[in-house]
Amino acid sequence: MRADRVGRVHVSPERALQIKSFAIERLTLPDEDPNWKFAGQAYPTNDACVLTLTAEDGTQGWGYAAAFPHLAATAPGVEGALQRMCPAVVGQDAMAIEANLARVHAALAGNNPAKAAIDCALHDLKARLLGVPLYELLGGKTTDRIAICRMLGLKVPPEMAERAQRLVDQGYRHLKLKVGGNVREDIERLRAVRRQVGDEVRLVADPNQSYRAKDAIVFAQRAVEFDVDIIEQPVRADDVDGLQDVTRASSIAIEADESAYDASSTYRLAASRSINAVSLKLPKMGGLRAVQAAARICEVAHLGCRMGANVGSQLLAAHALHLAAALPNITYACELAEFQKLLNDPFEGLKVEDGYLYVPDAPGVGVIRRSA
Repeated sequence: MRADRVGRVHVSPERALQIKSFAIERLTLPDEDPNWKFAGQAYPTNDACVLTLTAEDGTQGWGYAAAFPHLAATAPGVEGALQRMCPAVVGQDAMAIEANLARVHAALAGNNPAKAAIDCALHDLKARLLGVPLYELLGGKTTDRIAICRMLGLKVPPEMAERAQRLVDQGYRHLKLKVGGNVREDIERLRAVRRQVGDEVRLVADPNQSYRAKDAIVFAQRAVEFDVDIIEQPVRADDVDGLQDVTRASSIAIEADESAYDASSTYRLAASRSINAVSLKLPKMGGLRAVQAAARICEVAHLGCRMGANVGSQLLAAHALHLAAALPNITYACELAEFQKLLNDPFEGLKVEDGYLYVPDAPGVGVIRRSA
């Protein structure tokens, strides 16, 4: 099977190529700011596993399994889950993504970060075998670039304002502030950043579940003064009633992150009208297929959605970028360039310019290994 230069697929009469083997590589990417944190959690490094699936002809597909403690994932745990699930696809047709994912789900329940890596590697492998960009497997791209929202870690107001200005100087026009669950202190963070960057920069506030509903309502009411577009996950993930109360009381859009952890939870939130928008993430939801399903639910429910903080290597960002480009209902800037603050990334190839991330047209996911 091959594809010509314009992407038309030619299928040979030969038997389908099988997945020959898999390999797992542990990865630690230090943050350029060792004190970077959000409410309740510090992240001096980003730990992960890189999965390589190799077909019989030597073609490889890559996936990235992020090991985020707030997603109940550690690097040893993710590696163990991959070791358990990956044998299910060895010896199977490399083109049969759905059948292979069914085998993966049957091998082990849960473990969405590891399943995301397998899902993404299967897609990357198939796209490379066909000689087409990954977005072609997801419906084709609707745009050549995605507006990027960059994150500001939780710090004192003057330092957050200074870091906000640095990002604006780099061309970014959407910023997300990590806030900490204290209304007075968090409003001062918003005030300092808004005063520093002016009125043209769009702002998102992310309490990371740190508020009780009644305090989140007060914060949302006071945040209106600073023209905040979105408040992300203000209350605990399991406090759906509280989330609904905040949404109904707020004139600012309320976005679910930890509460929307897969397509089913997204459906329940949509059906109860508990939110205005959803933050989509590959590791959290379990891969491209799962995120695509959640995005379709948002579409029919008239909810906003965007790619949230897929923090990790360019490899992870590239997979999320291809899906974002293929979705017709992305309603806000996406958080896909946090790789710029991580050190020692073994992958490269993504282009960021003037606050936009450009969709690569090379076969597969469009990133390559850095030369040694």
